[in-house]
Amino acid sequence: MLTNELIRQINDFIYTKPRTIQEISELLDLNWRTADSYVERIAREQGTIAVRTFRGGTRGALKVVYWNVAERLHSHLAQDQLFQRITQGKHKTDFSPFDIYQYVEESKRDAFIEHQEGEQQLLKHDFASLLRLAQEQILFFSGNLSWTRQKQGKTAMLELLEELAKQKISIKILTRIELPGIENIQNVEAINQRLGWEAIEIRHAHQPLRGLAVDNKLARFKEIKNPQDFKEGELAKETFIFYTFHDQDWVEWTKKVFFHFFRTAIPYQKRVGDLRTVQRLM
Repeated sequence: MLTNELIRQINDFIYTKPRTIQEISELLDLNWRTADSYVERIAREQGTIAVRTFRGGTRGALKVVYWNVAERLHSHLAQDQLFQRITQGKHKTDFSPFDIYQYVEESKRDAFIEHQEGEQQLLKHDFASLLRLAQEQILFFSGNLSWTRQKQGKTAMLELLEELAKQKISIKILTRIELPGIENIQNVEAINQRLGWEAIEIRHAHQPLRGLAVDNKLARFKEIKNPQDFKEGELAKETFIFYTFHDQDWVEWTKKVFFHFFRTAIPYQKRVGDLRTVQRLM
């Protein structure tokens, strides 16, 4: 059984330097498969560590586990500076995802624009197919989960989330949990109640990103341009810009940013319980 003490031992062991699964199994006196499953679970649920496989698919394949906390692991100065700006922001206007996009290699990124009018057109892009790419985990950077009320074609987003949860895809959400918009969050939490376990983990945080990361495959961010923020005639209607990148280093960095917020964010149950005490006073 993976206990808190074992998690601490593994984290402390990897923090000093990258380790192989074999080294971890020897430290804990466990077989290789058990050590590997423990590492995968910590990486998926806590984000403190991550795994890179070298020579995958060969008899000489090697799995290396490394420390994954963004404050201590930046691939280069640009990521360090971006991380600082993101963690200092609270609102979606405090940071532009283009500032990430511009550093990603051209062959590993793409972007597109939608001019939209009204919420019903919000999901014209391939959002549902993007979520269905997940095999292990989806991490959501959200504002108030308004997208969960929408459909793409005949696919309702809430129904798709439940479908993915049933497949045991790990789903974690950072969002604002406040009295306005609480119904969106309760609708997602109802999925957990129907399934009987915390399939979707929701935590409260103010952060400037709107997007998601799917496994180690890709990350997508959304930016909104409003006509009132420009001079008259410069922007005719509300515009949505979507930035997608497939560069593994940048996707992994995105996940580190997510878990930086997630580790200290307030769990849904705690936040809602505190909000209810306020409601009783109103």
